[in-house]
Amino acid sequence: MEPSIYVRALLVASGVLLAWMVGPGRGHAEETSTEEVVKTEEVVVSATKTEIPVKQVTSAVEIITGEQLQQRRVKTVAEALRLAQGLAVFQSGGPGTLVDVRMRGGTPEQTLVLIDGAIVNSATLGSYDFAHLTTDNIERIEILRGSQSMLWGSDAMGGVINITTKRGRDTPNIAGFFEYGSFNTLREGANLTGKKGPVDFALSLSRWHSASFSAINYRRGATERDGYHNWQGSARLGVALPKEGRLEFDFRWMNGIVNLDGFAFNFATFQSDPADVLGAKSESKQYILAGNFTQSISSWWSQKLTLSRATDNLVSRSGTVDRNLVTGVAGVPFPLNSEIDTTSNRIEWQHNFQLGKPLLLTAGYQFREQQGENIDLITNMTTIANKIISSNAGFAEAQLNLWDRLFGTAGIRQDEYNVFGSATTYRVTGGYLHQETGTKLRGSYGTGFRAPTINQLFFPDFGNPNLQPEKSQGLDVAVDQTLFNDRVVLSVGYFWTRYRNLILAVSDPVACGFTLFGFCAQNIGLSRATGVEASAKFKLVRDQPWIKSLDLQFQYTYTDAQNLTNSPETQLPKWPLNQWSTILSYQPIEPLRVNLEGRFVGQRFNDTLNEESLPQFYVWNISATYDVNKRIQVYTRADNLFNEKYEEVLFFGTPIRSIFGGVRMNFDMPL
Repeated sequence: MEPSIYVRALLVASGVLLAWMVGPGRGHAEETSTEEVVKTEEVVVSATKTEIPVKQVTSAVEIITGEQLQQRRVKTVAEALRLAQGLAVFQSGGPGTLVDVRMRGGTPEQTLVLIDGAIVNSATLGSYDFAHLTTDNIERIEILRGSQSMLWGSDAMGGVINITTKRGRDTPNIAGFFEYGSFNTLREGANLTGKKGPVDFALSLSRWHSASFSAINYRRGATERDGYHNWQGSARLGVALPKEGRLEFDFRWMNGIVNLDGFAFNFATFQSDPADVLGAKSESKQYILAGNFTQSISSWWSQKLTLSRATDNLVSRSGTVDRNLVTGVAGVPFPLNSEIDTTSNRIEWQHNFQLGKPLLLTAGYQFREQQGENIDLITNMTTIANKIISSNAGFAEAQLNLWDRLFGTAGIRQDEYNVFGSATTYRVTGGYLHQETGTKLRGSYGTGFRAPTINQLFFPDFGNPNLQPEKSQGLDVAVDQTLFNDRVVLSVGYFWTRYRNLILAVSDPVACGFTLFGFCAQNIGLSRATGVEASAKFKLVRDQPWIKSLDLQFQYTYTDAQNLTNSPETQLPKWPLNQWSTILSYQPIEPLRVNLEGRFVGQRFNDTLNEESLPQFYVWNISATYDVNKRIQVYTRADNLFNEKYEEVLFFGTPIRSIFGGVRMNFDMPL
């Protein structure tokens, strides 16, 4: 239930008054200040499923911390991923519309996404839609690039995105924020974090309403604003147990409603044209629950048990009227009202054995189950009855550390599926750190697979129950260099990935038989991606007059992603050859920070035949935060600073210059 505007005003006023009563000596600069005590960016978990220092990691990994997200006033995880290395992140319209995330020449279905240990990839589509996931209460995002199925199983052919909710630390603290800006955007929320004795907690609740802009690009003639509404809550509760044990419960709830546009059939050209659609919308209700139990059994043996469930209820309605933006003809959209229910369950039991100082063995078992059902809301008939894809897997990995200089991992995994049989994957990595010069050489080689989705197996007149899993093999080599006591961090690497047995929609009357659509799913696709990933981070200035700090980071990705199925070969859709991003962070005085972000995306194609080209574009954003005192912070952010005219996805709109401003308050609650 939404509180009235009067209730919200009373809550804000009460919070301000109470914040002032706390006094300057007992507050926090802002919500994220307590996190500075714990340097979470110094360890990586996703690369080995155990905590290891960044300097010992032999895989390609990038970390985005919650502190960085707050400093830059990033609203969604998708916005953060846009500036990450090796990814192609594109959205089909304004806030709440579909967001695809691709990694190293792969498809969205080939990127595994976890939130607090729960696998959130759709059971029916295979991918995860980042449209509704905000940065509220998120502590860190780990992006692990390359074929990672040995540790993570299906869907990790291109890589893994592992998202973790904040953990309560130190004195209990309550905080709230209020933001208003372009497109009549209103955001507000509150969170409570802290620790009392053995119990820690972090809870948040937020809402986001926006009149937004047309999903189909308004420059093509679309006039209707497609609004967006988002409610989100999360919680992490933990209890410290004897002998370094921990019991933890994680919960996240998302409810997103977005109006949509689409396409209308042109009978003169027998093609679909972009259309302004009235009344089309979708509503997604997501629940993510996870429980984790870790316990040391002895000085050399520890275990971790993870149980998780992610559910998604997606209701889509096709609208009442569409207007073809090419012909101007108004019509009635094809009725495609549906309800899709999916559930993903995961159980994993992992054991770690420290055999002396140099060798750590990890072994585990995972059960994974995906359920999906599709209902036609017009006929109230079930299009896809409740289908289940399940697997049992065992994995083992060895980690070697010699003299804190020579590092390596080697592992193997066996998955047994109820729909196609088995899949075996493996991975080896190695690295050498020359501590005197800060130079690290690293490399890896691994294999991956992706199980066919429920839609690809069972959708009427399209699915093929004889499908086999997609497969990949990939390698990367890189050099990482730190200089001047880690004030300069450089990295450059090369990657190569080959994807085979890819599932494509094929028109083949012999193999498919008679189908309503004229095509079906088959394992015939083949592609290859090669490229270069380079990054640089500079701590340029520290503690000078009017320059408290000045930092610069830059990332560049070259991706040559080729579709080997076509003859001659073509560039894979949605993959630009060149991308770069940069972030300049300037803190002239202690309470003030300014961030400038730039993003370049090169020319790419929207289709497999490379006939629909999208031009390159640049986008610049700027944000600033100012700590009025230790309890109140004001901030502003301007997106698309130079009002760039561009499309991430052909025909779909992107924001014009947009400005947002807000205030954040927080105060301690000594218990």
